[in-house]
Amino acid sequence: MNQEQCQFDPKVVLNKPLMIHLATTCEEGPRSSPLWFLYEDNKIWLFGTLNDSFIRRLEDESRCSLSTVDFDLEKGVMLHVGIRGIATLQSVDQNRLERFIGKYLGANTKSWNDWFVQNIVAPLDVMVVIETQSIVAKDVSFFKTGPNLASKM
Repeated sequence: MNQEQCQFDPKVVLNKPLMIHLATTCEEGPRSSPLWFLYEDNKIWLFGTLNDSFIRRLEDESRCSLSTVDFDLEKGVMLHVGIRGIATLQSVDQNRLERFIGKYLGANTKSWNDWFVQNIVAPLDVMVVIETQSIVAKDVSFFKTGPNLASKM
């Protein structure tokens, strides 16, 4: 994995419960899907269903890119992580799915909303692993304070 353009450890952002934008392509052109994600083993893990359009696009073209931003206007923080990679579709690993959902809803599965689990989580039947080919982590936290006071990681 090429990390030459990392101004900070990308795990600082990738381990937060943020949305990641998955960029794919199809005959009609480029597409972007905002998704929950899990970052483990230097890979991005996504979950979906066989009916999801992003899954169908990845079946046709496995090359993709992802981006996420940790943005805090009050603190003047803006950290961007961009990834290029190759996606592989796999069957769902229940332990990884639990960690994926737990990142956003907390580790205590008993506190998860039953409706959400039954209607959103239970139908998930595809796990996507994205092998990272390159990663960029840029600290662009100078928009509020100027370059001399940009955040230091």
